[in-house]
Amino acid sequence: MKIALVSPYDFAYPGGVANHISSLEHHLTQMGHAVKVIAPASKAVTSFGDRFIPIGKPRPIPTSGSIARVTISPRLRPNIKDVLDEEKFDIIHLHEPLMPTLCTTVLRDSHTVNVGTFHAFDGKPGYNFIKPLSTILLRRWFRKLDGRIAVSKPAMEFVSKHFPGYYDIIPNGVDLEHFSPDILPIEEFCDGKLNILFVGRLEKRKGLDYLLKAYQRIKREISNSRLIIVGPGTRLRHKYEKQVKHSGLKDVVFVGYTSYDELPRYYKTADICCAPATGWESFGIVLLEAMAVGKPIVASNIEGYASLVTHGVEGLLVPPKDEETLAQALISLMTDESLRQQIGARGRLKAKDYDWKYIAQRVLNYYIRVLSEPHGRSDLENLNLYRFK
Repeated sequence: MKIALVSPYDFAYPGGVANHISSLEHHLTQMGHAVKVIAPASKAVTSFGDRFIPIGKPRPIPTSGSIARVTISPRLRPNIKDVLDEEKFDIIHLHEPLMPTLCTTVLRDSHTVNVGTFHAFDGKPGYNFIKPLSTILLRRWFRKLDGRIAVSKPAMEFVSKHFPGYYDIIPNGVDLEHFSPDILPIEEFCDGKLNILFVGRLEKRKGLDYLLKAYQRIKREISNSRLIIVGPGTRLRHKYEKQVKHSGLKDVVFVGYTSYDELPRYYKTADICCAPATGWESFGIVLLEAMAVGKPIVASNIEGYASLVTHGVEGLLVPPKDEETLAQALISLMTDESLRQQIGARGRLKAKDYDWKYIAQRVLNYYIRVLSEPHGRSDLENLNLYRFK
């Protein structure tokens, strides 16, 4: 099968959608399919060889407290038409398929079977692009989707508000060989201190400011502790570093961006992984990665996280923006090694259900199902074919 995976986001910049597409491409290629990735890129993407087709130059667009790196050029169409005419894909799988302008232009000129995966949740960066546009205008492209996937129930419920229809839920996956409990930790942090790990972009919506406030409380009770902060970001990093310095808080380490190859070692180094996001998360990929390495989690009780983690089973869920309760939950795990081990083991067991080998096969099965169906049906005619999972 000849498959195109299309991303509206800068493929040279780390992000959840790019990582999702990279993993899906890897496993579909291993299955013997001819897969190509189409995306804008701010610099050369060499890891895919000729399997990567760059189209458009991404621009940073501030939105919802984040930065969306997308191409908004109206001049993409000739290039896209040339690629589609030359490649003659059997199926085109668009991620955030209604995101202007790359995905919507691909949909406009596609004459093959189109599948869309919706990743975003209410308020998440990306969907602010839809608000200024008429949903009537976007609905014409939505109707060109022969199959619709959402990565979680919250993502499905959100997109259904704007574009009612029938969606299959196929979640994000995790590479269990890469994120493994058997990897080596970061040696410099293996000094007997209890390590709390935060992984994520340094953006306001990720809630690091609440974790820093909670850690001030924790440090007073558990002096033998450390907070390790992993993730890209410049402007807020300077603000957070000043906040830490002015408060006199010790043992806070800003690592910055770390490579995908190195990331599992930070999870291994952690005693607890903390995700204090304030909202806008459709799925907890960082939670899933931590679970795969066998680490207990403390996370905000928001829809995207609660759809993956059960409170008291794979982790502890606390109200968002509540540093006092966040601190209490972290302290309860930091002072109970047995509980940490039990929760970590349950998380590792659950992560096996999200192995990318299994998730990629589900996606492939979905392609086959959509390809076998007549296209151009109305939603009503598809009632018995599209179903919630």
